[in-house]
Amino acid sequence: MNVLLLEDDKSLGATLKSRLEKEGLTAHWVSTIQDAKQLVDEQTFQLIILDVGLPDGSGFAFSKYVRQKTNCPFIFVTAQTSAEDRLQGYELGAVEFIPKPFHLKEFLIRVKNTIQLHGSDEFVMDDLKVNFNTLTVEINGQSSEFNLKEAAVLKMLINLSPKVVSRDQLLDHVWGEDQFPSQRTVDNVIVSLRQKLGSYSVLIHSVRGVGYVFKKN
Repeated sequence: MNVLLLEDDKSLGATLKSRLEKEGLTAHWVSTIQDAKQLVDEQTFQLIILDVGLPDGSGFAFSKYVRQKTNCPFIFVTAQTSAEDRLQGYELGAVEFIPKPFHLKEFLIRVKNTIQLHGSDEFVMDDLKVNFNTLTVEINGQSSEFNLKEAAVLKMLINLSPKVVSRDQLLDHVWGEDQFPSQRTVDNVIVSLRQKLGSYSVLIHSVRGVGYVFKKN
């Protein structure tokens, strides 16, 4: 797993890089948005961890740049923890918003959970190929595109298969705890996903009164 860490505090950055690598992750630590942009342009990441207040700009602005390039999940780790800041972070697509100071064990647990739920780049089955970085699905050589929410929902269903994923779980992890869509919003995304998956739409099963499950077999 390739992780980008954008943190300008040298002591914290070194500590987080060390702990991430002890967990078996490849951590690329930079302290400026300029350096982070260069890495995003050159490499593929499975997770990006970023501060908000940085010497050459805002982590919020950088996350918009990330979203133009990839569907890679990202986590904000910041001392800017007002309700408005958290809301902005989730609206930009953050999977987690971790306030400073934080317990290192909690940080690692959240990183592991994020990678488990969102870290896979690609899913391939027979002549179906889903690429979560490019937001594309290819069936028999014919390609179509997902939007970010569709990709995030499908990714979560695949990563947690064969477990049933409730609508509330999808709302919390895809839309964020500080956003207020209805469960019907999830159902609408599933309808759109099934249309784009064509004959493979049967892989997404409805579980009445609960949510959905992705059955690979």
